[in-house]
Amino acid sequence: MPEHTDVIVVGARCAGSATAIELARAGRRVVVLDAAAFPSDTLSTHLLWPAGVVELRDLGALERVLGSGAPRLTTALAAGAGFEIRSRFPDVTGIDYALCVRRPALDAALVATARAAGAEVRERCRVHELIRHDGRIAGVRYRDHDRVERELRAPLVIGADGRASTVARLVAAGDPHRSEPSGRDCYFAYWTDPHEDRRQIAAQWREGPLLGTAFPCDDGLMLCLVQPPAGYAGRGPGAAEAAYRAAVAGIPALHNRLRGCERVGRVRSATGLISWFRRSSGPGWALPGDSGHFKDPVTAQGIRDALRYGRLLGAAAAPALDDPAALDRALRSWAWRRERECAAMYRWTNRLARGEAMGPLEIELYRAAARDPRLAAATLEVMSRTRAPSRILDPARLVVLTARAFRNSRGRRGDLVSQVADEVRGIAEGWLQRPAHLSTAQQSPNR
Repeated sequence: MPEHTDVIVVGARCAGSATAIELARAGRRVVVLDAAAFPSDTLSTHLLWPAGVVELRDLGALERVLGSGAPRLTTALAAGAGFEIRSRFPDVTGIDYALCVRRPALDAALVATARAAGAEVRERCRVHELIRHDGRIAGVRYRDHDRVERELRAPLVIGADGRASTVARLVAAGDPHRSEPSGRDCYFAYWTDPHEDRRQIAAQWREGPLLGTAFPCDDGLMLCLVQPPAGYAGRGPGAAEAAYRAAVAGIPALHNRLRGCERVGRVRSATGLISWFRRSSGPGWALPGDSGHFKDPVTAQGIRDALRYGRLLGAAAAPALDDPAALDRALRSWAWRRERECAAMYRWTNRLARGEAMGPLEIELYRAAARDPRLAAATLEVMSRTRAPSRILDPARLVVLTARAFRNSRGRRGDLVSQVADEVRGIAEGWLQRPAHLSTAQQSPNR
């Protein structure tokens, strides 16, 4: 006999737990199905800017996450083209620090919070089929931890099951309507970190086309990530290891940061990355997290967006579950809101993910930010989503920096013209965005 519930969430990690927490708090019965048993690792670079930490707090998961022992990262360092920028993280509604928490601890804390809110999380359960009724998704068939096939029905199925989403594939939403391949590959590993005086600093370095980071995380470790241009590694066994070592060696400041540290475990890689927006809602289904929208990890925005728009999905769906037409409208409005709010960061991320050396205008921005603490802080506000990217290089600042870049770049003036044109397009897109005071429903497409 089929079992019935109010909402089925496929996937119990960031987006899935956030959605389940919000729905359970609203009094809805939620069953979450995940193929993993928690704590469980997954491929992720797991940095949370202050805005992401705010989402953990608002979900009620922050104290559990802090229990992992991850240090509060209070200072950001960015260096490139001979300039170094340091700034304190901005205060975002009372949170003025970032966190880097490995996924076993982070996801286990979120699952525990979902259970405490009243959601039922079933581990080692793999969904393989969706149930349809009257043109709507009406449930799932899955195999439980004993490989027994079971049927679960609900008016809403949420596919929070990652980039390779089973739910997205089964509702024919796998092909994105907006996408851009990354110009960078990603390699990372963990290191012991005995340098206590640096464990409050989240650092990023640019060296030619190479990009590298050092983020102190839980258990006394540090996440060291490099993003060389796509195709940097060869093929075959040992290619990821060789690419990682070469990229670290190619960034002297990162190599120096690792002195006295010892690597723990293997090098992990993510290559062939594509950023996208997929169709994220339909009759009886929705796709939060990476299943519906994915950005290159170069700006570390994925977990924040998974938490935020999972939470907002739960809030939008909870009061509408008993009315299919109202539910469909709520899901469309939620999906449109996410795309509208994430579009500027999506474009900003894609530019940083091109796998190129810093251009003349970007060098002038670093030069100016190294001298101007307010500009350095403004850049961090973009990463914390409290300032639009288009407000970093507003028209007045763009004119000033362009003039300086023209004077200093000489042989790269063609690159400068291209970069300025790109910035102008970004500013224009910001101006053309619909007014923020309009309601989500007013801005939503009709279909």
